[in-house]
Amino acid sequence: MADEPGTPTAEETTDSLPAEESPDAAGTLSASEAGESAGGVAPGNGPEDNLPPIPEVLNILPLRDIVLFPGMMAPLHIARENWVALVDEAAAKGNRFIGVSTVRDPGVEIPGIEDLHRVGCAAYIRMMLKLPDGIRLMLQGVERIELGETLQTEPYLQARVRPLPSAYPTEEEDRARLEALRRAVGEAFDRVVQLSPNLRDDLVGATDSVPDAGILSDLITANLPVANADKQDLLETPFVLERLTRLLALLTREAQMLELQGQIQSQVSGELSKTQRDYYLREQLKAIQRELGDADDTGAEVDELRERVEESGMPEEARREADRELGRLSRIPAASPEYTVARNYLDWLLAMPWNKATQDNLDIPQVKQTLDEDHFGLERVKDRLLEYLSVRKFRQDGAIRQPILCLAGPPGVGKTSLGRSVAEALGRKFIRISLGGVRDEAEIRGHRRTYIGALPGQIIQGIRRAESNNPVMILDEVDKIGQDFRGDPTSALLEVLDPEQNSTFRDHYLDVPFDLSRVLFITTANQLETIPGPLRDRMEIIEIAGYTEEEKKNIAKQHLIPKQMTEHGLSEENIAFTDDAVRMVVRGYTREAGVRNLEREIARLCRKVTREFAEGRDEKAVIDEEAVRRYLGAPRFEAEEIKDRVRVPGVATGLAWTPVGGDVLFVEATLMPGRKTLVLTGMLGDVMKESAQAALSWVRSHAEELGIPARFFSDADLHIHVPAGAIPKDGPSAGVTMVTALVSLLTGRKDRPLVAMTGEVTLSGRVLPVGGIKEKVLAAHRAGIRTVILPERNRKDVDEDVPREIKDEMTFHFAGDVKQVLEWALEAEGAPPPMPEPMDGNGERAPADGRVIEPPVVTVRPTD
Repeated sequence: MADEPGTPTAEETTDSLPAEESPDAAGTLSASEAGESAGGVAPGNGPEDNLPPIPEVLNILPLRDIVLFPGMMAPLHIARENWVALVDEAAAKGNRFIGVSTVRDPGVEIPGIEDLHRVGCAAYIRMMLKLPDGIRLMLQGVERIELGETLQTEPYLQARVRPLPSAYPTEEEDRARLEALRRAVGEAFDRVVQLSPNLRDDLVGATDSVPDAGILSDLITANLPVANADKQDLLETPFVLERLTRLLALLTREAQMLELQGQIQSQVSGELSKTQRDYYLREQLKAIQRELGDADDTGAEVDELRERVEESGMPEEARREADRELGRLSRIPAASPEYTVARNYLDWLLAMPWNKATQDNLDIPQVKQTLDEDHFGLERVKDRLLEYLSVRKFRQDGAIRQPILCLAGPPGVGKTSLGRSVAEALGRKFIRISLGGVRDEAEIRGHRRTYIGALPGQIIQGIRRAESNNPVMILDEVDKIGQDFRGDPTSALLEVLDPEQNSTFRDHYLDVPFDLSRVLFITTANQLETIPGPLRDRMEIIEIAGYTEEEKKNIAKQHLIPKQMTEHGLSEENIAFTDDAVRMVVRGYTREAGVRNLEREIARLCRKVTREFAEGRDEKAVIDEEAVRRYLGAPRFEAEEIKDRVRVPGVATGLAWTPVGGDVLFVEATLMPGRKTLVLTGMLGDVMKESAQAALSWVRSHAEELGIPARFFSDADLHIHVPAGAIPKDGPSAGVTMVTALVSLLTGRKDRPLVAMTGEVTLSGRVLPVGGIKEKVLAAHRAGIRTVILPERNRKDVDEDVPREIKDEMTFHFAGDVKQVLEWALEAEGAPPPMPEPMDGNGERAPADGRVIEPPVVTVRPTD
């Protein structure tokens, strides 16, 4: 294919790239210039008959990126062998005519006849120069042609052609319109030349000497900087009147685009001129200040700050505020206190990472591996983060709402440390803000600049420390925020933790919006009850229960032991822990939901071994069960305690939920002479007292069925006590335990050993579901209990939340009625206690109205 004009590159010489219009005088020329360059004149503008007639069969040369018009001169460089043969054959015939046509798709390397436009141009070879790397030609367009029958495709294309001369109108009215169009096109072209920086100025008025409308349209189109598709459209239009109409539309559009381009350039130039003027005036002001002796070194400082503002990438509103403060700063003496206030404010604005962010690690398997290496268990949290990253991976536009997670669970389960692992897995910066005991709203939103020593709030300070606008931010202990006359910090957090609002978070100090929507907030809490409802509603709560014994053992082996060995200067050559020893520490020396005490006990063992090595030990220490007893002493917790507690009737084992995990509690009942008095002790709350009264009412209403004397309450007082009296207790879940304790007391049937229960009871004997099932089951397992009675409607909680290894080791009974609880919890037979004799009228009597008597307060004074 014909190549570009000028000296070709090596690639052009080898691949024969297409020709383009030359950007200089070697490109498109006017008709007169074409004639002068060729030693003659162009068709329609001189002695056209000097050229031989166009043959009916022509060799066809494909062109790319150029449309040749009649009267147009085009220099070409041809290097491909088949195209060189095409030109040589045409020159050998003597008529020196070839046909040229533009390819439809410039990407076609070797075009066939079907790849060419059907309308091209017959070209006369005005000049031909053979070079070592090909042939240089000067072609002159002669007349439009239409490609007909294809006669040859190899080694080059050859086809029959039919001339398409320009068609002029014959009617008088159309000829007048043609003349009007010719003049309008000439004027429009002159305007385009004046506006365009790429067209020579001497083309203005050049069209006045071309009276022929057809030649005029071709000359203007050849020089017009429009798309080749538009030029080809005009080439395929033989009717001059229609051709001029289309050309006028193109010229009008081009003139409008050039005018708009000029306006934009003028506007930019005006802005640059204003900037230069401001700079000149500012320099003059500095010179005047130096002459007056008022000059100081603030000018260079302000200029430096101005440059930093330009490079900061802050949003428009923040930029306006920064410019306003810069203006104030330039007018304030450096010794003024206001100068320091303004300078500090600008430093904070410039230090904010307005457009700095870290790239998320979207390798899901790698992120999962990192999370698993740092934390054992916590599958729900890990799954939620992996789901977020998976969505983030498929939403490449970044417009995804960041999850706001609240990890709620007992202390020591790894809530806070999980945040650091999440940041490491995602490749983000990590910031931790402790909210425990925070009472001032300004800790969240910052202080206004009117106060001396004002600073932004902890949120903005954390963003600045991270130097990234998308860190992982842990808001620790969100359930322990206080409030006083200085405000309510939880209300300030409503905007921070709301994905619909935090994109325009406005700190009181900065007083400009900052986008927090890219921050991954993770809050932690021990209990949800103290978190206000609106704040709790904004967070996605993931409850984390305590660890199982097997999980604690794995955590100790994988994380705690290596950590403590490193901290105590030990290696695997110095110390080793057996699985039985770790399990013994878990069972006998700790009883907690988390692993903090477990880590302390492991640290004690490491300290003991380190001391032995310091005193001269030279052999490896193997920590087995015997070593654990030797270093830590006798176990503090044993499962045999529960068996001892339920050896007598009237004691039942219950399960309770606490903010630090589940726990085992005992309900004790005793009978004494009296009359219809129920005494409750153990710091019970109102709900738990009502549960005790409901339990007693059920037992009284079913006394005959249970084999209990009907007069047992008329002639006796009942006392229900829940040990650990210094700890407040409340909730309905001890209802079945109280019923079991009362029935055990009144029937003499002992509670089965290592059996615990939980559930709310109604007056009709229904067992209702309760919460905290996983925590309660784990507490029972830690205490050595292997049979648990739960409400029927809590079956799903066991299936979904309780780990499989726990379910394999324990037996679960699901009760819908309290009679089922009694059947599973109590032994089949027992000796009923003797009922107190009725009291006569002379003895002391309890109140007969059945009210509950609170125990009297007894003050014990120390003796001298």
